[in-house]
Amino acid sequence: MDDSVIYVARAQVLADLAARSLDTPTSVNLLEEACSERRWWLEQWAEGAPYIAGLIAQDLQDALADEFGRDQRGGLWPVCSHCAEGPVHALHVDPDLGGPDPQWVCEETGEAVAPLGRLADA
Repeated sequence: MDDSVIYVARAQVLADLAARSLDTPTSVNLLEEACSERRWWLEQWAEGAPYIAGLIAQDLQDALADEFGRDQRGGLWPVCSHCAEGPVHALHVDPDLGGPDPQWVCEETGEAVAPLGRLADA
């Protein structure tokens, strides 16, 4: 299996963690676990490569929420920084299955905020 798909996905998600200053040892460890699990998934379904990056991002969101709780800074990742009003809320990956071409979308407005891996530009 070509691991480059996993490495590219890892780099994209890590860039988004860093964009929100959440590239902590705990978060990176959770990212590594998500990559490892999706590597197995990709071995079973090679045609799923276009979905890997978005799925890893979703896996990390779930892992961070499990680790920190959804009402904690670390568990609500990435937080939407585009909405000036309303409660603090997260972005989610669209499309729901992670790809192809995953992007971060505001949970409240449904507007696209940034492609996966490009939160620093948003």
